[in-house]
Amino acid sequence: MEVGVHIADVSHFIRPNTSLDKEAAERGTTVYLCEKRIDMVPPLLSSDLCSLRCNVDRLAFSCIWEVNKEAEIISTKFTKSIINSKASLSYAEAQLILDDPNRQDALATSLRHLNQLAQVLREKRLRNGALVLASPEIRFHMDSETHDPIDLQCKELKETNSLVEEFMLLANISVAKKIQQEFPDCALLRRHPPPPPSNYDILIRAAEGKNMVLRTDSAKALAESLEMAESPTEPYLNTLLRILATRCMMQAIYFSSGSESDFSHYGLATPIYTHFTSPIRRYADLVVHRLLAVSINADATFPSLLDRQGQQSLCNNLNYRHRMAQYAQRASVNLHTQLFLKKRGTFGEDAFVLTVRKNAIAVLIPKYGVEGLVFFDRVDKPDLQFCEETPSLTVSGVTLRMFDKVMVSISLDDSNIQHQRIRMTLLEPKIPGYESPSWGSRERGPVTKKAKRK
Repeated sequence: MEVGVHIADVSHFIRPNTSLDKEAAERGTTVYLCEKRIDMVPPLLSSDLCSLRCNVDRLAFSCIWEVNKEAEIISTKFTKSIINSKASLSYAEAQLILDDPNRQDALATSLRHLNQLAQVLREKRLRNGALVLASPEIRFHMDSETHDPIDLQCKELKETNSLVEEFMLLANISVAKKIQQEFPDCALLRRHPPPPPSNYDILIRAAEGKNMVLRTDSAKALAESLEMAESPTEPYLNTLLRILATRCMMQAIYFSSGSESDFSHYGLATPIYTHFTSPIRRYADLVVHRLLAVSINADATFPSLLDRQGQQSLCNNLNYRHRMAQYAQRASVNLHTQLFLKKRGTFGEDAFVLTVRKNAIAVLIPKYGVEGLVFFDRVDKPDLQFCEETPSLTVSGVTLRMFDKVMVSISLDDSNIQHQRIRMTLLEPKIPGYESPSWGSRERGPVTKKAKRK
């Protein structure tokens, strides 16, 4: 079979060292906020000329493989192309076609072939030690007139999400191999360093508290351990372990191949990786497109493309911009969560203990993907006993352990308009002498001597 991944040819429109190119390099990435995005490139490109619309000719950069039914690559070809897409589908629409037995047209048949190959690719990745981690993502439902959030829920991933992901990963790996082979000193790659062993301490102790053993000596060992960490009585336990494992990881970073000797990506269990598939929203992908174009003689090179030090300086800015975009996105989600809670008022929800502290527990509400702290320093005559080994927190004789199921009250504390915060208090299990803090008080930990002086 022949399989192609076709990406909009942004490098055709954004030429090196133009004002447009310099602005895109400075921004580094598109920033996604709730109900809004701050584009890296102008809308004429992002929403029109570089948007692969159906039944319209569009310029593309294609990665085309010949594969067998075991998803083994027989040959790989990279080429500039003009494509005319036959359908523009959302993940949900593509899933409906996959699930409809009455659909036997060319589009449905093609989707099913792709899905079969994607499943084989995924199984191979997992066998090689790729990690399947978890991080709750929130989706807001907005009022069409006021644009205020009226509901929020965790995003659901469909089979078609995995289908697209597998071929995007395969394209990125294939392109990484090609550009590193052609430009060993200045290829723009992405690596994910393994975390230091101490990062896993909290995860290992949490698993031991549930009579489970997690091996962390390699990504493959961790992946296999997480796969077996199931409990018939606690169906959400495996997800909680994967969420905690995600927080043990290091940040993936862009780098120039001439500045590092280790190219490996720990989370994906691949010796080399880059970003090729989103040049509209990531400047790194645009640079990779230029490197690939030069390597297949589809474009001319230019001095800054082959400047190893300049390339690393660019990578430093891209890593910084990517990190800032993540912070902005989280702040936007937090703001909209507060707007939702302000309208909703106080209500109770089931939650799970994610971590424990000396005077508080951090909980996750799966229904909404919302996290918060429940403090116990205002329990009447508090008797707090924190055990780091278990880990657990005993409050007036009631012991709370990581991954315990609890019920919390959630509301918005807007007593200080400049510092509104999500407030959570424990409803179950009941703790003697524990009451919700009064609305006028600040929710915080013990005051230090330095804070008192201030």
